[in-house]
Amino acid sequence: MTESPSDPLAIALFSEIDTLEQLVQSRLQRALPKGMELSQFSVLNHFARLGGEKTPAQLARAFHVTRGTMTNTLKKLEASGWVHIRPDWDDGRRKWVTISPAGRAARDYAVQCITPLFEDVIEGLGRERIRTALPFLRDLRKHLDR
Repeated sequence: MTESPSDPLAIALFSEIDTLEQLVQSRLQRALPKGMELSQFSVLNHFARLGGEKTPAQLARAFHVTRGTMTNTLKKLEASGWVHIRPDWDDGRRKWVTISPAGRAARDYAVQCITPLFEDVIEGLGRERIRTALPFLRDLRKHLDR
């Protein structure tokens, strides 16, 4: 049986996701160091976790944003000294981005700033409950990322 677009379960699921996104983004932005935007932290965290170099186009795809949006974020990160952007020596139209030592330090400091927020959530909900929910959340992300 095909469920209609107005299925109450679907509406409830996406309403909760939307509300969670707004709450998490608001709390994270308030906890981040002064002058660091959530989009900047996300890019720094991406590099700190995965390392390497990426093109702005690769980053835009990874974050599901336009190239223009990513370019704007990267310009701010470069102006703060948190990323290095270099030309591609083989293709003059392309650039490569990597985190700088200052960017890694800024990311690490931001993680210290937001850790109490996450510790509070883990404490409030319980570690086992969160461990149980993580596989579902990963599956949901993969499903939505198709």
